[in-house]
Amino acid sequence: MARPKTLPDSEVFAVILQRIAAEGEKSVAFSAISRATGLAGASLVQRYGSLPKMVAAALDWGWDELDRMAAAAQNGADTAEHAGAKGAQALLKALSEMVAGLPMAALLAASLRHAHLRGRAAAWKERVEAMIAHHLRERDAAAMVFAAW
Repeated sequence: MARPKTLPDSEVFAVILQRIAAEGEKSVAFSAISRATGLAGASLVQRYGSLPKMVAAALDWGWDELDRMAAAAQNGADTAEHAGAKGAQALLKALSEMVAGLPMAALLAASLRHAHLRGRAAAWKERVEAMIAHHLRERDAAAMVFAAW
């Protein structure tokens, strides 16, 4: 079977994050990602430059996806029928369903080792807490709900 000539970054990054979740960040190698995606290892090197850059791009993509999902969940929860606690609950339910395919624990663990990504994680947490607070009208309660979620 012939190798695919192209594959979107998003599909490569999803493979990388799944590998990090399954076997840890040290298991990510050009050869492993090449086998998993069908892309030539040389193509991956040419596309991303180095292994640390490829992993960093995948982790950034993961946070971009979480940002996109949070915005979509907020849009779904911003209706008159979802006022107050019901809105917060609808938001977190929608967000939970959206992130089910994304290895959040692995993304968070890998992000803790990179200052830039720790900032992305903190910003995402603040954003989701603010969205919860929008429904609950109380910032402290939103922080507790986020922590419990």
